[in-house]
Amino acid sequence: MGHPVKVFAPASVANVAVGYDILGFALEQPGDDILVREGSKPGLVISEIKGGKGKLPLDVMKNTAGYAAHRLMEHLGETDAPIEMVIHKKMPFGSGMGSSAASAVGGVYAVNEYLKTGLTKNEILRFAVEGEEIADGAFHADNVAPSLLGGMVLIRDNPSLDFKKIHLPQGLYVAMIHPHIKILTKDSRDILNDQVPLDLVIRQSGNLAAFIAALYTSDIDLLGRCLQDVIIEPQRSRLIPHFRHIKEMAMGLGALGFSISGAGPAMFALCSNSLIAENIVLEVERFLTDEQIGNSCFVSKINNEGAIKY
Repeated sequence: MGHPVKVFAPASVANVAVGYDILGFALEQPGDDILVREGSKPGLVISEIKGGKGKLPLDVMKNTAGYAAHRLMEHLGETDAPIEMVIHKKMPFGSGMGSSAASAVGGVYAVNEYLKTGLTKNEILRFAVEGEEIADGAFHADNVAPSLLGGMVLIRDNPSLDFKKIHLPQGLYVAMIHPHIKILTKDSRDILNDQVPLDLVIRQSGNLAAFIAALYTSDIDLLGRCLQDVIIEPQRSRLIPHFRHIKEMAMGLGALGFSISGAGPAMFALCSNSLIAENIVLEVERFLTDEQIGNSCFVSKINNEGAIKY
């Protein structure tokens, strides 16, 4: 067998306000580390999970990282290959930053590199999505694709995984706000109304189309006008304490747009420069601390590489 392989799979922001289940981008931090090496018996074994607080299963078929890797090995006809996996969780559960997606991406990418399959990231994407699916019950790539591929990714169609990496203007920064409360993806999906008024669909479609156009043309003013979620955010925001006030703070400090990251409770502000992002982080962090809400706030660029091998 090959030499041990260690990979990093980053967190991600899904939906990006205007692209529910079809748009996402990767962050520079946090993320998961996955180590794979030769095992002592046939098949894939998860020998250790660090940082998981004992909440994640060692059973390969019930673990997002393990299952994604298993599906790749099944595809290759290598299910008997002796592989040991160690997962180092560096992300909180239910944060809205793609924790389960990062694990699935890390698992399949590490095994792909270890076995030297020659398969590209595009070719192993489906296995990573299948891995995340066992965590939230939905087959969608808006967290998985950017975590694996990096950058901003538009998913035209989730079942066929027809996607496109989107051009990004220079100088964009993200202020990430993570209040330490837990919201599970399943719970945040359950509150959504499946009936949407036509006028809102039209407004959301216009915002999404304008957002993509603004990215390709580096039209920062247009970005600031179109990054508005008129369908999902109004329903989910009530699950996040002080959401409206925090959004008003961020927009008042110069954010281009502000919304919920994935299923929440994490929130993001897209900013035209690092100074605006840093000011938002400082002010929101101060506010949440005064409200006695534990939080983690940080500034990140959009990560263009995605999963990497150390």
